[in-house]
Amino acid sequence: QVQLVESGGGLVQPGGSLSVACQASGNIFFINRMGWYRQAPGKQRELVAHITTGRITYAESVKGRFTLARDNAKNLVSLQMNSLKPADTAVYYCNALITTDQVTREYWGQGTQVAVSS
Repeated sequence: QVQLVESGGGLVQPGGSLSVACQASGNIFFINRMGWYRQAPGKQRELVAHITTGRITYAESVKGRFTLARDNAKNLVSLQMNSLKPADTAVYYCNALITTDQVTREYWGQGTQVAVSS
């Protein structure tokens, strides 16, 4: 069984910074992809950033402001969010595509709130 445990988030003023982190635990053979999605009220869930082997993909709206990093030894990804805007306000969900034994499936965290407001 695999769990994704998120930390971080909170409330910040426009232009400020926050970070969120996600650690995977359990019977993990290989993490194929890991990253973050977000969902604002009344909107669909959207990709923020994810990392596969050797490649990081960012949503256009966060390029140059957000930085995704991965610690393979800890099965952890962190997202540093700078120059935050009110439009970044959303629940941020960790997402991972993980292989356990002979099964590969997608996992989601419980979500953490990021609010950008003055």
